[in-house]
Amino acid sequence: MKTKLTLVGLFVSSLVLAGAPMRPDKDNLVDFALPIVGTDSAFELSNGNLYPAISLPWGAHTWSPQTAGNDTGWFYVYGHHKIHGFRQTHQPSPWIGDYGQFSMMPGVDIKNPTDGGRASWFSHKTETAKPHYYSVYLADYDVTVELAPTCDAAILRLTYPETDKADFVVDAFGGGSITSIDEKKGVVEGWGRNRNFFVMAVDHPFVSARVEGVLGILRFPKLKKGEQVNVRVASSFVSLDQARVNLRQVQGKDFDAVAAAGRKAWNEALGRVAIETEDVDRARMFYTCLYRAMLFPRRHFDTDANGKPVHRSPHNNEVTAGRYYGGTGFWDTFRSLFPLLNCLYPEMNKEMTEGLTNCYKEGGWLPEWSAPGFRGCMIGNNSASVVADAFLTGAAKGEDAATLWEAVVHGANNSHPRITSQGRAAVKEYIKYGYVPRDVINESTARTLEYAYDDWCILMFGRMLGRPASELDVYARRCQNWRNVFNKDVGLACGRKKDGTWDPKFNPYRWGGDFTEGNSLHYTWSVFHDIAGLIDAMGGAQAFNDRLDSVFSLPPVFDATPYGGVIHEIREMQIMGFGQYAHGNQPIQHMPYLYDWSGEPWKTQKWVNEIMRRLYHPTPDGYCGDEDNGQTSAWYVWGSLGMYPVCPGSGEYALGAPQLASATLTLGPNKLTIKAVLADGSPMKDVDATPYVQRVTLNGQTVDRNYVTRAELVKGGTLSFTMGPKPNLTRGTTAAAAPYSFSREKK
Repeated sequence: MKTKLTLVGLFVSSLVLAGAPMRPDKDNLVDFALPIVGTDSAFELSNGNLYPAISLPWGAHTWSPQTAGNDTGWFYVYGHHKIHGFRQTHQPSPWIGDYGQFSMMPGVDIKNPTDGGRASWFSHKTETAKPHYYSVYLADYDVTVELAPTCDAAILRLTYPETDKADFVVDAFGGGSITSIDEKKGVVEGWGRNRNFFVMAVDHPFVSARVEGVLGILRFPKLKKGEQVNVRVASSFVSLDQARVNLRQVQGKDFDAVAAAGRKAWNEALGRVAIETEDVDRARMFYTCLYRAMLFPRRHFDTDANGKPVHRSPHNNEVTAGRYYGGTGFWDTFRSLFPLLNCLYPEMNKEMTEGLTNCYKEGGWLPEWSAPGFRGCMIGNNSASVVADAFLTGAAKGEDAATLWEAVVHGANNSHPRITSQGRAAVKEYIKYGYVPRDVINESTARTLEYAYDDWCILMFGRMLGRPASELDVYARRCQNWRNVFNKDVGLACGRKKDGTWDPKFNPYRWGGDFTEGNSLHYTWSVFHDIAGLIDAMGGAQAFNDRLDSVFSLPPVFDATPYGGVIHEIREMQIMGFGQYAHGNQPIQHMPYLYDWSGEPWKTQKWVNEIMRRLYHPTPDGYCGDEDNGQTSAWYVWGSLGMYPVCPGSGEYALGAPQLASATLTLGPNKLTIKAVLADGSPMKDVDATPYVQRVTLNGQTVDRNYVTRAELVKGGTLSFTMGPKPNLTRGTTAAAAPYSFSREKK
């Protein structure tokens, strides 16, 4: 029978058969993706640190309502009550800030056009936010605003009351400029911060137009009640002429047609995974997370008048042919976001890899944090992971391989002269001592652990390319440098000086110092490529499992001394009820899957289910920390599918337990269906009641190991999990069942 599910004011048709899970209709998947999730955040506590991103998948520009002043990173907060404008934004994080932004605001007889003076009261009850559509009622002006995006442009449809004082403000704030207003043609042209050129075409004439600083203020002739004004706007980082080219995306098209095209684009992109579940909230959270995973990195290139990709380099300011992507931090996203793109959207990662090649050619380095050029933020050399996983999974092709090999080798052996997050800070000491000494640079142990993994990624990439042993042996040695910061006396990773002595005041609960946004209990597990080696170093599987268990059972005590105060990541760990496990930040997010290496995979199944059930909700406070460019969302998508890429570059996915009755993935020409069934073969109805894996089969063949490979999955077929209420204490318990570890390679 047909049933109607109410989702944020829209009715979504879904087929629900008696006793069967719900399957969201492929033409309505976008209605399950909720941009409001994660927007109830603040400087001191993050529930996502997100804004409602109205965009196309990987769109060049994103649009968002603005509920705060121009100069705050938290420019949309769910608890605010006023709209200040409708902002074109490229912000990847409030901690990084925005670039290329400008704002627009309609109103009636606006006395003060500044961002605070023009604000209007609104209610979430009159707000609709979808990935492809946004609308809100501005109560102070009796104006309804609707917005629909394309990749490089958008249409605003403004419904005014009867008035002869209908106003429209363009705010090119932050050092921007309004270059011209053509009253006869109804065109406004200018640029925002970082030379983001914009052009606006209005389908009503102006009675008056003036420029005040970076504000353009327009007034329309007398309007009838309900009369609509359409503003078509496009922008480009290349040039004003290119912005005019981009305006063609909305010229001659009405609002509803643009919104319908955006809806179709999102449904097609989200449709790479078709799910079945009894729980509508799981469906909402799944597609919300998949939507968030398709926002960054964003396009930083245009399609010129001849249909060719072109971009203005953020490194040398030259306009250059080819693609470029920006707006992501690899410290966050190498872990699960890029592996997810490689799996589901390899055609996009091929473009992104081309963008990395152009970045290296133009800037001399691969990015570690881009927004859109090199930003000084976070640590590591994790571009090596992103490159290696793209090539080793087949998402990237060989034409860029030689250049990217040169790039990863350069990044692994050099420090940027100004930006410590580019290349490897303290690389000379890392090479000399086999670790980064704590008396040389801060966050030394975290750097060592990440550099060692990145060296392994370079080794894997080099093997794929057939590089000679004379080039690769150094990375085979360096990838074991994690051992040099593992203190066997305490069984954890510790800071170490140049003279070899350990931190005399070591405290496993101390955040910062030798670690990055975490403590030793979080970072010790960052030996992604050699978990078996870490198990041996800890004294065997039992000691390893005991230590894993302790992370969840210890109280959430902390020492914030290195920070001089409690940072929001600490507070989020403290209040979430998972002991020392800090899912709100990235370094430990792979840890629940490590029981797959140590013979107790049922604990992975238990904790992944607990984390998903307790820490993710389709509500404004629905995340448990920074969402961070799709990383924390991608974690949820992988968890829902019953697997996780603990070691990007290995081609393996550690098994968890699926949270959905079924999920069908489109993997190139083939389809893979992941099923969760009960012992009698019926679909799983309640994962919380049956969270444990009893048996796994792939195309009918039993899988006793705790991983599957990318090569197996892309062939298509059915991956089936039989679920039950109690753990299976015999499946996946042998050393042979464990996923890849470098120290277990056959020599």
